[in-house]
Amino acid sequence: MLKHFFLTAGVAVLVAGPLAAQSTNSGTDKFAQLGTELPTPNMYRTASGAPGSQYWQQRADYNIQVKLDDEKQSITGSEDITYTNLSPDVLTYLWVQLDQNILDKNSITQSTEVGQLSDKMSFRGLEYLMNSDFEGGFKISEVKLKGGKALPHVINHTMMRIDLPTPLRPKQNVTFSIKWSYNINDQLKINQRSGYEFFPEDKNYLYEIAQFYPRMAVYSDFQGWQHKQFLGNGEFALPFGDYRVSITAPADHVVGATGVLQNPGEVLTATQRQRLEKAKNAKTPVLIVSQQEAEQAEQKRAKGTKTWTYAAKNVRDFAWASSRKFIWDAMQIKQAGKPVMCMSYYPKEGNPLWGKYSTEVVAHTIKTYSKYTIDYEYPVAISVHGPVGGMEYPMLCFNGGRPEKDGTYSAERKYGMISVIIHEVGHNFFPMIINSDERQWTWMDEGLNTFVQYLTEQEWERDYPSRRGEPKLIVDYMRTGKNVQTPIMTNSESVLQFGPNAYAKPATGLNILRETILGRQLFDYAFKEYARRWAYKHPEPADFFRTMEDASGTDLDWFWRGWFYTTDYTDLSIEGVKWYTVDSKNPEIENARKREQLNASPKTLSEQRNLQDIKRTLVDEKPELKDFYNQYDPLATTEADKKRYQDYVAKLTPEQQKRLAGGLHFYEVSLKNLGGLTMPVIVQMTYEDGKQEVVNIPAEIWRKNNAQVTKVFITEKPVVSFVLDPFLETADTDLSNNAFPHRNAPSRFELFDQQQRTQPNPMQNAMQQTEKKSTGSSTGGSN
Repeated sequence: MLKHFFLTAGVAVLVAGPLAAQSTNSGTDKFAQLGTELPTPNMYRTASGAPGSQYWQQRADYNIQVKLDDEKQSITGSEDITYTNLSPDVLTYLWVQLDQNILDKNSITQSTEVGQLSDKMSFRGLEYLMNSDFEGGFKISEVKLKGGKALPHVINHTMMRIDLPTPLRPKQNVTFSIKWSYNINDQLKINQRSGYEFFPEDKNYLYEIAQFYPRMAVYSDFQGWQHKQFLGNGEFALPFGDYRVSITAPADHVVGATGVLQNPGEVLTATQRQRLEKAKNAKTPVLIVSQQEAEQAEQKRAKGTKTWTYAAKNVRDFAWASSRKFIWDAMQIKQAGKPVMCMSYYPKEGNPLWGKYSTEVVAHTIKTYSKYTIDYEYPVAISVHGPVGGMEYPMLCFNGGRPEKDGTYSAERKYGMISVIIHEVGHNFFPMIINSDERQWTWMDEGLNTFVQYLTEQEWERDYPSRRGEPKLIVDYMRTGKNVQTPIMTNSESVLQFGPNAYAKPATGLNILRETILGRQLFDYAFKEYARRWAYKHPEPADFFRTMEDASGTDLDWFWRGWFYTTDYTDLSIEGVKWYTVDSKNPEIENARKREQLNASPKTLSEQRNLQDIKRTLVDEKPELKDFYNQYDPLATTEADKKRYQDYVAKLTPEQQKRLAGGLHFYEVSLKNLGGLTMPVIVQMTYEDGKQEVVNIPAEIWRKNNAQVTKVFITEKPVVSFVLDPFLETADTDLSNNAFPHRNAPSRFELFDQQQRTQPNPMQNAMQQTEKKSTGSSTGGSN
């Protein structure tokens, strides 16, 4: 229960004046500005978070020819790279990424892989562990100046240094050529970001191809060359440029790729071209290649080849997919007045899910992300279904989510598929357009993208079952403690618990910023400003932090410090509440209140037993021992009491008289920050009449004392309970200490059968029930 105290009449003066200061005693200052943690602003990157007046970035343009060998599952290719030096520096060598070398038997990834053996292992697990029969990695056969002599080069695992014959000065460019080949991995055995899937039923292959060509590394103002080795988790840092890519594949394959098809008349039938034209004005996806046509193609093998040529402007990468199994549908939308062709490629094994949802999800994602960031300016957006569970490239992404063979699926499979398409299409914005350094900071693309994914999911369907974004969904991870977590600001290859740390935690932090700390209006404006400033550029964490503060007009250093630079967690606690009311000085009111309290006071155990055991006291037997005080009632109001009260009131000012008779309630709430993470204090007060009020106190309440504070609430009605974070806004890890009076947070344990059984999904159950009813009605006779 609430502890009840009474204030003297002088409380009006105390409340009107400053309360006692609460000094910091926690040993840290969580509100210190981010000083040495952020780089010094300069002419390239300003203190506001915007690109500086002399911002620059390099450029790499590609002309690529590749051939897919469907018999050997291999790639051969050649490319001309035109590299333009827009930096103020003179370059004597260039660095090129060889990402396929992660699959070389001697790669750093293979040699530093850690793991454990168990008493029981699956064949697939053993194959993954051994992985010795696959000859992976690039085979570089030629590096030379375009039309000229060979260039000296050194391969350092997944990086290749090319030594230039003459220094490349500012504003100059150089064109050089590379020839290569490599074997494509079986994605189901060697899980990478691209690969093939073999379908034994029809003996066909489906290829999702990326990182298939030597790619320029980034050279930037903030770190020089980004030539950190590709180990697997840290993805890619890439410059922008124009691409022209010619892909030679079996003549009966359908090839989808980044960019716009340049030779439709050579590779598409007249019917397919007509259907594409129809898709430009369609409200629902139009089949360019139907399932029936794809199934017919599966049964044949063309002897010849076709070359599909695609062109893409101002992109940072290129990927493609190829198979004779592909069903292909398309629907064009308008984004800010510009046409965007939304398309999907998928085998029959993806239906009915893919035909029903994929392209609709692509279109929805483009529209929603454009609302929260910048308008999508590329001409196409593609979702491909194959063996890669989820991976993104400009204008094209690979996505999982396959129904059962009977065409049924669980709700988890349906929403998992929709979510992964949203997420991977959303990567067009982060980092394909807002081009952060994924090799260094996974959270800058995955975390920001997961946040907008959450917003997009909620606009797809009311009460969409999002897995990340809501603070309540990350509580289990946050309470795991500092021993199994790393700060968000950790290099991609060193992050522990990759999904929660790089995806969920930054996304949740942004949601807390939007809903609780800044509010939607301030946050949305600042977030769009960040996207606008850094579209088609290379932002760093400081650029994001500074822009969000600059555009919202809010100091958020305390938030970045706590949520991004530490593993502190939210655990705010109400330690106690003291309840004060004003002593009115009116003897009739105060004496009646005291009598009521006296009568309501519980009898002690001794008092109760004495009433039974002591029949008569000595004073009862000898009345002559009684005096004045045996008859005196200290709570009876006398005329003298009334006179003193009237004299007292007459000396008060009208304002003081109002305070004295106001009947206000004063609550001193003691709060502790047990988890160390600074957060706003959201307090819900429930009044005696059942009505509620929520007060949102900014995080700056902790600025004088990071560990514990007291807060005074003044109400006109009695409060019966206080609850912290009533709407689960801050990922508080212990709700049991959030209420006063304290109340238990319920939890449950589950009983399970030791033998696990595979259960049919709800759709299968419904079909079985329908079949039973149908069978019963057809076999049953009439009476």
